[in-house]
Amino acid sequence: MSKFWSPGVESLTPYVPGEQPRQRMIKLNTNENPYPPSEGVEEVLRHFPCEQLRRYPDPESIALRDMLARTYGVNREQVFVGNGSDEVLAFAFRAFFQRQGEALAIPEHTYSFYPVYCQLYGIELQKLPLNDRWEIALEDFPETGHAGIAFANPNAPTGHAHGRQAIKSLLERQRERVVLVDEAYDGFGGESAVPLIDDHPNLLVTSTFSKSRSLAGMRIGFAIGSRALIEGLERIKDSFNSYPLDPLASAVGIAALEDTRHHEECCRAVMATRERTARELEDMGMEVLPSKANFLFVRPKHLEAASVAASLRTAGILVRHFSKGGLSDWLRISIGSDEEMTALLEALRSLPPSSGA
Repeated sequence: MSKFWSPGVESLTPYVPGEQPRQRMIKLNTNENPYPPSEGVEEVLRHFPCEQLRRYPDPESIALRDMLARTYGVNREQVFVGNGSDEVLAFAFRAFFQRQGEALAIPEHTYSFYPVYCQLYGIELQKLPLNDRWEIALEDFPETGHAGIAFANPNAPTGHAHGRQAIKSLLERQRERVVLVDEAYDGFGGESAVPLIDDHPNLLVTSTFSKSRSLAGMRIGFAIGSRALIEGLERIKDSFNSYPLDPLASAVGIAALEDTRHHEECCRAVMATRERTARELEDMGMEVLPSKANFLFVRPKHLEAASVAASLRTAGILVRHFSKGGLSDWLRISIGSDEEMTALLEALRSLPPSSGA
């Protein structure tokens, strides 16, 4: 503890990101896209006029918001952008869920940044257990007396996704508080809730360019919702950082959105590799949950998941193991290229039984 810290800083439990190795390894631990961004993105990076960087960017990010609006069939006034979806989520938690005496309802196992935001902002938290299929039971969310609802769809780290009709049914029961649907893994087989926005002014959908658009290193996130919700986010942004996205990020984001063919081809490739990998893991005797994301949640039956992860690391392959209660028997494995996943499967087959595979 430092004597210079404000009260409460010592008690924070920060989010722990996946390991970023310094040496060359097969990296299947942080859900990055195995394929590069579109050629249009590369063109922007090659020819971006450096002179623009001496000026502040557009504080409203109008060009990027316009492109997002066209892509998702909404109006610009229904779109918000920020530095990755993590910043957008942070603004949303502060704008909508900080309510005295009411708790935010989230799944027990979901994106681990949600409890971090709650601790940072002093938001009470209610965690709902997943069902026996490791799915979020939407009917279990309380209908009244809560600060709001937030969940990832598809969920992380389990990969399950609810269809749009199920989200709509939830929204019909939830009208007084914000329902935040985090679609960071949209594009890999799930249904987006964005078409429900106009009929449900309390629905906020967040997403990112990090996964399906191969731009994790650029930090572009966004939210889509009613004008009232977007204005709430803007009030937080303009009290924190009025210039969230630089002009290079905006230009890159627009180029990525324009190349729909590249986006769709990458998503199809990831999904095909995901299904092949799932079948081969099951053939090895592992339990694999159905996934609509760019990762698989895998349990090495009768074996220690931590030992498997350690052995894979020794073999030059990183996967994510969660040591916290309830998840310690499982591994989250990002979907890499076909070559990377073949290397993973070969490494698992070559491990001696005492190592966990």
